[in-house]
Amino acid sequence: MPAPEEKLVYRRPESLVDRPNHYCPGCGHGTIHKLLAQAIDELGIRERTILIAPVGCSVLAYYYLAVDGCEAAHGRAPAVATGIKRVLPDRIVISYQGDGDLLAIGMGETVHAANRGEKITVVFVNNAIYGMTGGQMAPTTLQAQRTKTSPYGRIPAESGYPIRACELLNTLEAPYFIERCAVNTVKNTLRARRAILKALRNQVEGKGYSFVEVLSMCPTGWGVEPREAAAWVGEAMVPWFPLGTLRDRGGDA
Repeated sequence: MPAPEEKLVYRRPESLVDRPNHYCPGCGHGTIHKLLAQAIDELGIRERTILIAPVGCSVLAYYYLAVDGCEAAHGRAPAVATGIKRVLPDRIVISYQGDGDLLAIGMGETVHAANRGEKITVVFVNNAIYGMTGGQMAPTTLQAQRTKTSPYGRIPAESGYPIRACELLNTLEAPYFIERCAVNTVKNTLRARRAILKALRNQVEGKGYSFVEVLSMCPTGWGVEPREAAAWVGEAMVPWFPLGTLRDRGGDA
């Protein structure tokens, strides 16, 4: 008969720390952490990996991933990642950022790191709201989406339209890999796992800048139940932020 542990459906990745996390029920960050840990384990790069966690709900990501970590000032993760990668080119450097950090205060760093083709991996968690600070409008907040600072919904004439990060970066010449995925369903989560794995493998192989956007849930910020939040990703976010690979210079290899 198989040993008791062989009957387990889920086994925690070695690169995922065994501790309770601080994320709200239904939040996608915990799932994305697991996907990162699984990819790090599969590639055998845990001792070489450095995670950059800036301000936002992602700020304590390094508590949950068993890799070296460095906190960056708000919006400056791509700049910090660039410095570390250039000084330590043999390290695998991951910039893990939310929408406010990456597209608001950090827009300049985001665009210029991508435009230079820095050989880093960026994981962008898009939940269409500022989660950590209480649910204010973010650069990715959808039209008519109500937040603490847009109680009547986002009005494009006043605040502009939601920014599509993947499409924006896809106008640049240097990026090597750009994909948008989601973690609201099992099918989408499996695709997100493959995208994150590919983005890290690109860096292991010395390829250029890789960017993975992950549509994620924020039930607390949105004021809904977790199941409703997962459904809203598919119903409201995906039509504006379509899933798929926008660029892959490595093809299927």
